[in-house]
Amino acid sequence: MVTFDARQPGTTRAEWAADNRWAQLPQLSLEGVKQLVVLAAHPDDETLGAGGLIAECFARSIRLTVVIVTAGDASHPHSQTVEAATMANRRSAEVRAALDLLAPGSRLIELGFGDGMLAQHADDLRASLAELLVGKGAAPPLRTLLVAPWRGDGHPDHSTLGAVAADLAAEFELDFLEYPIWLWHWGSPTHRDTPWNDFVSLPLSEWAALSKDQAISAYSSQIGALSTAPGDEAVLHPTFLANFDRDDEIFVARLSSTSRSTLRGDYFDQAYARTADPWGFESRWYEERKRAVTVASLPHKRYSSAFEIGCSIGVLTADLAPRCDALLSVDIAPAAVELARERLSDQPQVTIEVADVTQRFPPGSFDLIVLSEVAYYLDPAALDRLLEHVSGAMTPTGHLIACHWRHEVADYPQTGDAVHAHLGRHADRVGWTRLVAHVEADFVLEVYSPDPRSVATEAGLA
Repeated sequence: MVTFDARQPGTTRAEWAADNRWAQLPQLSLEGVKQLVVLAAHPDDETLGAGGLIAECFARSIRLTVVIVTAGDASHPHSQTVEAATMANRRSAEVRAALDLLAPGSRLIELGFGDGMLAQHADDLRASLAELLVGKGAAPPLRTLLVAPWRGDGHPDHSTLGAVAADLAAEFELDFLEYPIWLWHWGSPTHRDTPWNDFVSLPLSEWAALSKDQAISAYSSQIGALSTAPGDEAVLHPTFLANFDRDDEIFVARLSSTSRSTLRGDYFDQAYARTADPWGFESRWYEERKRAVTVASLPHKRYSSAFEIGCSIGVLTADLAPRCDALLSVDIAPAAVELARERLSDQPQVTIEVADVTQRFPPGSFDLIVLSEVAYYLDPAALDRLLEHVSGAMTPTGHLIACHWRHEVADYPQTGDAVHAHLGRHADRVGWTRLVAHVEADFVLEVYSPDPRSVATEAGLA
């Protein structure tokens, strides 16, 4: 996970403002939105990340609901003067004061999950939010814009809440935005995880910008010291807060009701009906060379139990098989699986099955998981779910190898670069180390592991 020290100043407003891409960002339109639901992991997230949006929606008489998921009672874990319960009550009062400035009369819901504990309670969180969004119906009665913390923000609670929200937005076909908060502290205009391609800007009226500034000031427990005692220092540094003093608000727009969805089985069935090798795995030198780079990048000489997702006709499978004691390879297309089985018929350690891993992930654990030219077929929410399964199935010293085409393909929900940026954020969140990074003009290949040791370190050479 991205690590940062909130007590440090972080990236300045001037450093961010100096980039000339801000003027080129698409502008967010609220046309047609009937209901805004803002999810916040902690009291003050809603104001820092979406206070301007809340104010603009209030001015347009858009129905407003703000959901505070935790009480934020762990903001001062070393305080000797303020107990957690007292801090929870104080922050609850602060969020009410902030919303009275941004959108008087808006609906406020406080769920009371444990501060810093959302990852452990993601299923309960999802159930609570689903009930809140749709009740007993199949979809919200109004066109709803759902807004949540950015999944890549670097805070575990933000990542969990953002991922759950993205999943619900996809399921219920809601418009969806994410708001960065800690990105402005640890990131920079040139940081690899800054999602320039997904940024959208909401221009703020003078009233909305002023209301947001006043609402931030309502959080005295966060912007000022509780006392002079050690452990009572301000949580939010003035340099960090300056990043929210602007005439627009920036969101990450990676998933909405109009986004391309995960490609389904019939897409691949049609491809294999046209030709047995739609992507030229057998005939193209590009593919042959890429497979060689892939296999050469595996940190271990042998793997006891490997899982290949999206094996197609089994060409890469055949290169992986000699390195594996057991290899399970799956593909969503029955025609491809039949050809792969023929190709690997003399390899008894290889099992090839028809499976859709977005619907059913195999049981067991694996010390190698292969994602080669497949993850860009998934929309971001589906990729989130898949990576959660991968995390649960990975052995403590296992490896995930991912390799993807970098160029835009009109049919695909994501690009290879977007997939690997997503993968990098997931790796940061779950504590994986990137052991291999290979980037060319045409493809990107990375290897991640829970075990940070390099090949030389494992061999005792470094």
